[in-house]
Amino acid sequence: MASLAVAFSGIGFALRTQSHMRFHAFAALMACVLGWTVSLKPLEWAIILLVIAIVISAEMINTAVEQAVNLASPSIHPVAKIAKDVAAGAVLFAAAISAIIGLLILGPPLWRLLAG
Repeated sequence: MASLAVAFSGIGFALRTQSHMRFHAFAALMACVLGWTVSLKPLEWAIILLVIAIVISAEMINTAVEQAVNLASPSIHPVAKIAKDVAAGAVLFAAAISAIIGLLILGPPLWRLLAG
């Protein structure tokens, strides 16, 4: 039970301190609302939820990397910068691919709903 509390504490820290985490959480909520609106099939839900999990997880790992690097290297160091940049790049990559997947899955039924 203590490990569950620790995990929720980490999620809470990321949500409280990271604006990108709040953005990703809002985007995930909107994707779920849209998925419910267009009545996604189970496999489509599985894919949407998987990419949401990947993006949120990547953002939290990025936050952990940033915090650890800040502790280990309070001053600016080229290797510290690389670690932070690579972690941020992983989030960007996951978010971009998830947006494409979201458009592929949600786009057609939303278009049909809006078009008529």
